[in-house]
Amino acid sequence: MFVITADQVNSRGTSDQVAATLDELNRAGGLTLAAERTAGDELQLVTADAGTALRVLLELSRSEQWSTGCGIGPVDLPLPRSTREASGDAFIAARTAIDRAKKRATRTAIVSVGSDAAPSASDLQAVLDLLLHLRERRSAEGWELYDLVRHGRSQADAAARLGITPQAASKRAQAAHLRAEAEATVALARLMEAHDASASAAASADTDKG
Repeated sequence: MFVITADQVNSRGTSDQVAATLDELNRAGGLTLAAERTAGDELQLVTADAGTALRVLLELSRSEQWSTGCGIGPVDLPLPRSTREASGDAFIAARTAIDRAKKRATRTAIVSVGSDAAPSASDLQAVLDLLLHLRERRSAEGWELYDLVRHGRSQADAAARLGITPQAASKRAQAAHLRAEAEATVALARLMEAHDASASAAASADTDKG
């Protein structure tokens, strides 16, 4: 399971972003427990889907308004109706992750309770960092094309909407590394899924031994 905790950056000097961000996250779907405000300027959510967890990490990082930690591991069952009432190892890992995120350049961290799980959490972090650094270098024009293509438009349709030629859109996509990001995102989501499965299996085996 993936637990994501996000803390608004410089909340005292900026307007509250939690309510609007909660609406966006819950509208996008894919969550096991809805995103909720857990304390003042902090939010938390739970998802069993690695792709959803990665999407949330990337989107929160893009806004540059959040420090974000992702905890991977088991949660206590049965799940309650509210994220605020849930508990388990993944929540403990998420708390460690958010503390680490505040000290990192990318303001994003992954922590797992499955220290022997493969791939390791440090491997996941390394790939995520590369992906985040790639996105940081994207121009405003590159983001324009990204936002259109990721919502299902073809590159040709996106070019028409932007009032540019298909050739110009292709050059913009190359400069923005859209294909590289798409491929890396799919690969990282698979690695996160494999890690979660490995960590869960290890936790279950430990429980059986106990």
